[in-house]
Amino acid sequence: MVELRNSSNNRGFYVRMRLSHKQARQQEKNTLFKYYKWVLWFFLTLYFFTSYLISHKPNPISKPHVVTSKSAMAFRALVDSTNSTFSKYPRRDNNDDPLKGLKIYVYDLPSKYNSDWLSNERCSNHLFASEVAIHKALLNSDVRSFDPYEADFFFVPVYVSCNFSTVNGFPAIGHARSLLASAVEIISSIHPFWNRSRGSDHVFVASHDYGACFHAMEDRAIADGIPEFMKNSIILQTFGVKYKHPCQDVENVVIPPYISPVSVQNTLEKAPANGRRDIWVFFRGKMEVNPKNVSGRYYSKKVRTVIWRKYSSDRRFYLQRHRYAGYQSEIVRSVFCLCPLGWAPWSPRLVESVVLGCVPVIIADGIRLPFPTAVRWSQISLTVAEKDVGKLSSILEHVGATNLTAIQRNLWDPATRRALLFNDTIQEGDATWQILHALAKRLDRSVGVSSQ
Repeated sequence: MVELRNSSNNRGFYVRMRLSHKQARQQEKNTLFKYYKWVLWFFLTLYFFTSYLISHKPNPISKPHVVTSKSAMAFRALVDSTNSTFSKYPRRDNNDDPLKGLKIYVYDLPSKYNSDWLSNERCSNHLFASEVAIHKALLNSDVRSFDPYEADFFFVPVYVSCNFSTVNGFPAIGHARSLLASAVEIISSIHPFWNRSRGSDHVFVASHDYGACFHAMEDRAIADGIPEFMKNSIILQTFGVKYKHPCQDVENVVIPPYISPVSVQNTLEKAPANGRRDIWVFFRGKMEVNPKNVSGRYYSKKVRTVIWRKYSSDRRFYLQRHRYAGYQSEIVRSVFCLCPLGWAPWSPRLVESVVLGCVPVIIADGIRLPFPTAVRWSQISLTVAEKDVGKLSSILEHVGATNLTAIQRNLWDPATRRALLFNDTIQEGDATWQILHALAKRLDRSVGVSSQ
């Protein structure tokens, strides 16, 4: 009996020992789990805090920080080495994002190339000001990357039209080539990205008459051609035609001329409460350049001269040859707005007409219009051949009697109006967003993508 009790006691002791050992192991696991959990929490917190600091870095337009010291050069070599190590891992894209995770690096050029010119208020408001608006929008955009090694494209912010356009409206852009060349010299000496791609993933704005040819007169523009150093790059330009032309013989995106969204909003707020349009056909602008050119032989290919001579006495045509700051108030009262070619095929009237609800009558043979996938041009405008300008009256009468109501209804689609206006902060579907969407379709030009 004693032996049995001893045996029973031994078993109890054994069970207690096993339970005690099991509890100790469980306690050890719990301690390790808590340790790893705190370590994981610490590194996650550090990661998100660092990401926040990087993504909320201030966006001033300032002078570039030129690397000169040996230590800075050593740091750059380390960054290059690190970048090449991780470049084999592809950047993760969001499939739900229409911009496909696009990243753009904005060069920080000396202020003489851009911000110095903003002291002139007109610089950011005239018809060529898309170069300013796009730069400003990119600086505050989610697509902006502060790490050039993760960028798909590189934006070169030089205000060419802003610098040289004059008060009378004639763009004197004779120094554009040398200014742009010096900007390229700066970025190619500080950074490796221009040289590695020969500029193919670099983006410029040429928001004036003949775009990348940098001249207001077509014959001179063609003779000068596109600067050799820009021929591999992407040009955002207002000039575009459907036929072969030396000034679009480069990768390009046709963009709308700049019209201030604030001025449009102010005009719409002051529009007649009943929405009445008491002007049948409207045009205000130059009919001839000067009295020595009354035939219109060169300017507008005689189109504007024909309009003036044939319809200036027709009371249904409200034609004005002199400047008027409040002319948008005339557009918002008009049914048809004439958009004839001037020096170049495009005109700011095209955008103003659409956003203010006046049917644009495009008279510019072969013109290529901006963002055709976003703006249904055939449903919101009329196209009249230059040779048929003398038949304008009968053409417009026919439209007025048939499908005018449908065209006017299409004009008021908010998405259409949004696509033609530049905002300081990018809005989905606006003009800068449309440009980014066009660039996203050209990701095959990006060395940063192809190397991953």
